Amino acid sequence: MDINELHRGRLIDHLQLVVRDLDASRDFYSAVFDILQVPMGGVEDDFFWADEFCVSTAESAAAQGELTGRAHVAFQAADEAMVDAFHAAALAHGGTDHGAPGKRPYHPGYYAAFVLDPDGNNIEAVYHGPAQRSAESVKVSF
Repeated sequence: MDINELHRGRLIDHLQLVVRDLDASRDFYSAVFDILQVPMGGVEDDFFWADEFCVSTAESAAAQGELTGRAHVAFQAADEAMVDAFHAAALAHGGTDHGAPGKRPYHPGYYAAFVLDPDGNNIEAVYHGPAQRSAESVKVSF
């Protein structure tokens, strides 16, 4: 995938995390994306990306020398087993537990796990339940 490929109509154009240790983050996110079946888009000396998610060093041109603050990023999982595997892989690759896999009260069927990445970002994998549930029937509370 070309990093300059444009996808009109998406809510999020891209998300960039600027991290202290790119190698630690690359190990963490490579393991997470492998479980979530998201291919790595590319790897350069000072950044890597998958889909519209980019992780870079503070020295990369886009970062302008600043680390990002802590963020919460939620990735979609295909099922509960994928959430469980995400959590295990994240912990095995430098993540810290921030909420074991399980049902959450946000809406019926919400199954998620939370970890802190090597920079303290709150990374979640979530399965929203069976696909037959319509978007109109799901109310999300934050």
